[in-house]
Amino acid sequence: MSQIELEVIAADKPTPARIGFFERYLTVWVLLCIVAGTLLGHLLPESFEALGQMQVAQVNLPVAVLIWLMIIPMLLKIDFGAMAGVRRQWKGIGVTLFINWAVKPFSMALLAWIFIRHVFAAWLPADQLDSYVAGLILLAAAPCTAMVFVWSNLCGGEPNFTLSQVAVNDAIMVVAFAPIVGLLLGISAITVPWNTLILSVVLYIVVPVLISVILRRAVLAHGGKDALQRLLSRLGPISLGALLLTLVLLFGFQGQQILTQPLVIAMLAVPILIQVYFNSGLAYLLNRKLGVPHCVAAPSALIGASNFFELAVATAVGLFGVHSGAALATVVGVLIEVPVMLSVVRIVTVSKHWYEARTA
Repeated sequence: MSQIELEVIAADKPTPARIGFFERYLTVWVLLCIVAGTLLGHLLPESFEALGQMQVAQVNLPVAVLIWLMIIPMLLKIDFGAMAGVRRQWKGIGVTLFINWAVKPFSMALLAWIFIRHVFAAWLPADQLDSYVAGLILLAAAPCTAMVFVWSNLCGGEPNFTLSQVAVNDAIMVVAFAPIVGLLLGISAITVPWNTLILSVVLYIVVPVLISVILRRAVLAHGGKDALQRLLSRLGPISLGALLLTLVLLFGFQGQQILTQPLVIAMLAVPILIQVYFNSGLAYLLNRKLGVPHCVAAPSALIGASNFFELAVATAVGLFGVHSGAALATVVGVLIEVPVMLSVVRIVTVSKHWYEARTA
């Protein structure tokens, strides 16, 4: 192959976006916010109790506002026209969809049944077992939307694939989240208030997606891609700030329980950790088996394993209340999400030569 051909290939290869200072040390900020929220919740229980009671139709308003501020800037990055890219990366898309919708929710339900109802049952509050199981199922029932872009950037993922995958997942989530959760929670002998569950889907998926699509089209129509990039650069800090404030608020709500039940937190973390590594590993190996390029397989594994914890927390709070075991289980998912996903990023990055030795 000539030098000119090599240069053309190198020019066509997507270059990962530079990760900013805030994003680079996101784990540090997350840990600091977790500590701050936990301590504030313990020291100022009445204040957080008042915030917890600010709700309409069982949806906590402060959390709802922060979640919108968090995910709408991320959704603005999505060009839903990029779904045409499904045809070009159909193997990677297929693997991720299989993991997200046919494996992950059901594997988590199985792990929750094994660990919560059996292995750890003797050390957990008996009246909260169903609630813990429900929280873990909610956590695994929807793939991540917001943080996927960070993980994809970190591992040098193909941006068009990531956009296409997120667009497809969001479209499926609108119609599939409620039935899957209802099915699995029904199996767990838990009554599901469908009105609240559907309201959560509308509030945290349908409405933000519609707002993002309309706003994106308006900005592109008046100022083009440069205007959109300027808007995203302004909204980026707001999105991260909302994420960190959400963590402070959520861990403040659970501050008393976290400090008084550290063993419960550790036990809830076990099935979450197992399902993340299991699903990311399965997606990675399936992509390798099918000869999918590493730049697609890496984000596929990350998307396949990550959780839409914003939706999970909101739905758990709506269904079972701020102080429920389900809410605590989803908050533990927040605690696990960033550190464990960063470790998966590291694994798929350092294994690139091994992966390509088979697919080259």
